[in-house]
Amino acid sequence: MLIPRIAALATAATGSVPLNTLTISQTPNGFTGAARGWNSFGIQADGATDPTFVFDQAQVQQQCDVLASSGLTSLGYEVCSLDSGWSIGGNGDANGRIIADSSLFNMTDLASHLHSEGLQLGVYVIPGGFEADVNKTILDTDITIGSVCTGNNGLSRCNWNYGEDGVQQWHNSVVDLFAQWGVDFIKLDFITPGSPQNGATLPANESLAVVAYHNAISQSGRQMRLDISWKLARDPSDFEIWETNADSFRTDQDINNAGADSFTAWATVQRAIDNYRQYIVLHTEEDETLTIYPDMDNLFVANSAVLDGVTDDERFTIMSHWMGAASNLILGNDMTDIDATGTAILTNSEAHNVADFATQNPMRPRNPGTGLGDAQQLQAWIGGPNSTGNAFVILANYGPDQGSGGFGTSIAGVQNVTVSWSDLGISGSFSVRDVWQGQDLGTFNSALSASLDEGQSLLAVLTPVIA
Repeated sequence: MLIPRIAALATAATGSVPLNTLTISQTPNGFTGAARGWNSFGIQADGATDPTFVFDQAQVQQQCDVLASSGLTSLGYEVCSLDSGWSIGGNGDANGRIIADSSLFNMTDLASHLHSEGLQLGVYVIPGGFEADVNKTILDTDITIGSVCTGNNGLSRCNWNYGEDGVQQWHNSVVDLFAQWGVDFIKLDFITPGSPQNGATLPANESLAVVAYHNAISQSGRQMRLDISWKLARDPSDFEIWETNADSFRTDQDINNAGADSFTAWATVQRAIDNYRQYIVLHTEEDETLTIYPDMDNLFVANSAVLDGVTDDERFTIMSHWMGAASNLILGNDMTDIDATGTAILTNSEAHNVADFATQNPMRPRNPGTGLGDAQQLQAWIGGPNSTGNAFVILANYGPDQGSGGFGTSIAGVQNVTVSWSDLGISGSFSVRDVWQGQDLGTFNSALSASLDEGQSLLAVLTPVIA
């Protein structure tokens, strides 16, 4: 990792955009931090990254066992999440409930194995009942699925008629079965408004599926996270549904390179960061407390630069932004092939202190020179300050916009990124520490500056100095 050059500046910019309070409190299902762990989709969709991987119980356990054996569980990396393909795709059981493909997984045994290591089991679901199950009766009712579920969403599912008797009972029966297995995390995909059709014929508004799954979790007697996706609508009416029912929501589309021999690309990362920016600036114009965490999609920082598809500097930058956003930290890598840089990124205790801080104090953009929140190639972010005045700052040079960065500039090479206290909306003296380098940089009174190459960033903790 290149070491950014840091300098203190003597004066601050005049004028200031107010820095309102932005915090995150307990989510609807009772969580006070974003999920951390591993998800199978990256290695499933990018099969060339590990041609020997087979999506079955033995190899999933092998991947997730690394979370325990490497000590990552002590840093909160607990979720072992199965993505699409774990369940039978065309039909459910005798009551139309979602069930595992028994040729691949025994869910009770898998949950027991994971729980014995301090891990948690996650599953992937999509809205609707199975078209093949329309004549089956919903558990503990005399209601057939076909009487309350009609049409075709293009995913072999019919669309629930939410509000009709039987619909919530079906969701309850599914989540109760998950609870019996020992499921801890549900990823609910293809939610609208937001999700691209992606070959399906989704209803324009599938938001009530989120409500139904939340209600089912609440009555199940087992605490489970509900993560919803993908690139969901951010307008106030829809966001209120997400925020009052789910624990995290996807702010962007998939970040992985489907079918490629590397997991992601810097152009896609630029897009993901900008989509988080678009989301969070909607919540910066007044004091606000959120009750949901963003999900910027899977993290690809654990394998080599070649496999990850980004440089080592960019890997550190990705981790800084995902942590600073209080995003889910769900790895999508081949956990059996973590390199030295991946280990340094994943096990840095100071960085995880920032992630823990961000769970209540997520970062928002403060443009160098203006303090505004529009997209820029040379960007600054701040998380906090909290009630004791502590904060963290990220300075970044995203490099030339590769198509979806939002900023549209192409400034090449090493650049000086300078942000004043006025830009950040803070004042006073701060002791500043470079998190990734583990170095105290000194006391700064008015501004912070770093020389950053393309894709490079500085993650710094600011501690107020009391005179």
